[in-house]
Amino acid sequence: MFLAPEEFVEQAYFFRTLGERMQMDMSTQDLLESLRQEVLATTKLPMALEFMVQELRHTGGFATAMARLAHYFTPFQTFVVAEAESDTGRFDFRIATKILEKDADYRAKSPSVQGIFLYQFETLCRNRLGYDRGLEAMARDPAYDDAWREWILTVRRQIGIIDFADMIYVRSQHYLRHHDRVDKPILFGEKEGQIALANRRKDPLFLFSALQRHLGYPAVPRPAREKSVDDVLPQLQRRLKQVEMRLQLLEEELRGGINLSRFYGPPKPEEK
Repeated sequence: MFLAPEEFVEQAYFFRTLGERMQMDMSTQDLLESLRQEVLATTKLPMALEFMVQELRHTGGFATAMARLAHYFTPFQTFVVAEAESDTGRFDFRIATKILEKDADYRAKSPSVQGIFLYQFETLCRNRLGYDRGLEAMARDPAYDDAWREWILTVRRQIGIIDFADMIYVRSQHYLRHHDRVDKPILFGEKEGQIALANRRKDPLFLFSALQRHLGYPAVPRPAREKSVDDVLPQLQRRLKQVEMRLQLLEEELRGGINLSRFYGPPKPEEK
């Protein structure tokens, strides 16, 4: 079942607000109760949140509750949350909520199946999530028909063996235009095929970036860049200089007074 646009609008609000309020001093159950009052009552999200509150009391996690609401949350949404909740992973929960917010926001605005697939696959690539379970979850998304599901499971088997750009190219209109016979269904358009051909044997992230620039597909949110030594060093130098100035003033005061003359410029000449 594919949800109505207003459901995705409310889902986008839910994931955005959840990520923003996770740092607040309130329990997860209270947070969900608060959000249940805020979201649109004419959608199914309030009922889903009410169920999640009950499940959280027993399991303590979001992913288990979402998995039991498979008619409302997609398997890929559940997979992303499960990866964020994993004790062994390094996938930040706040990034997960941003990813799901943008996914829901895109689906609310007449999305293309190609855009949904590329966004989900880029999520796996950028965040180093498991291809095997990730692509299996993608294949169960109701946005895909049988041809897409078959191809996604083919990608699952061949990823790392066959270049990803080649896999898109041979399923595109651009490939069909240059070959007399194609045995498999065409899933991508002319432009996607051209861009994929131009990005063969390159980092897939270059392919995603080009598709976003030329076709307007959504980009996956990235973690905020951690400050490097080059960023921190100038700040430390400024702080050290301030500390040295303060120590110098204290030393002068102990010796009998602070020489204030150096804080003033040369006297201005008197006006005639």
